[in-house]
Amino acid sequence: MKKGAVVVEPSDRRSGHPATRDRVIELLAQGPATAAALGEELGLSPAGVRRHLDAMFAEGLVTAREQVLRGPRGRGRPAKLFLLTDAARDGLGRHAYDGLAAAALRWIAERGGQQEVAAFAAAQVAALEERCESAVRDSGDDPLARAEALAEALTAQGYAASASTIATGGQLCQHHCPVAHVAAEFPQLCEAETEVIGRLVGTHVQRLATIAHGDGVCTTHIPGFARDQQLKPPKRTQLLQINDRATIGTDS
Repeated sequence: MKKGAVVVEPSDRRSGHPATRDRVIELLAQGPATAAALGEELGLSPAGVRRHLDAMFAEGLVTAREQVLRGPRGRGRPAKLFLLTDAARDGLGRHAYDGLAAAALRWIAERGGQQEVAAFAAAQVAALEERCESAVRDSGDDPLARAEALAEALTAQGYAASASTIATGGQLCQHHCPVAHVAAEFPQLCEAETEVIGRLVGTHVQRLATIAHGDGVCTTHIPGFARDQQLKPPKRTQLLQINDRATIGTDS
């Protein structure tokens, strides 16, 4: 086989590369990615994966946006990020009841007002909070450690979550949202979930982005100190007796 040749699976030959396409959808369901990153994961050349992406773009399954780069740019245009469209997410079978859920929330809003929608949202995420609480409780009091435990618990619930440390504290990312379509119309669902995240990590948090508002990932900022600062003990004042005179000193 020549170097760089693409292996075509049997199912690919029969029906237009469905096996590769399904894998692309699975990868993009975890978050936006460049053609190069997808190609590396799939074992395809960038040109090879772009052929699949072009076909999926024409069918309305993926869309693209320019990658935002921080710091000085190199030469050439930034790589494009590809992400799934609503139609592709619907095809995953995770939003089959979105229309019914949205209609039910409209009915609640019309008869009880927005406060009843908020109460319904809080009741819905209460079960999620209960399922994640034990895992987070065992991680200790450090908000960042609790965020990491929460990410694992959320992933087990289908949210494809991850946690990382940044200069100003921590960041919790959810690459999938099972209620994104409905939350786009009823942000109370996102607000209730944010409150749950704050209670579980034990500190105030701030939502920076949501899939419901068109972002590729739900991102929650967790303010806090770096771990090495948290673990550094404060200096203690000591009373030292020298030649019958009391002096004040500190631990070095």
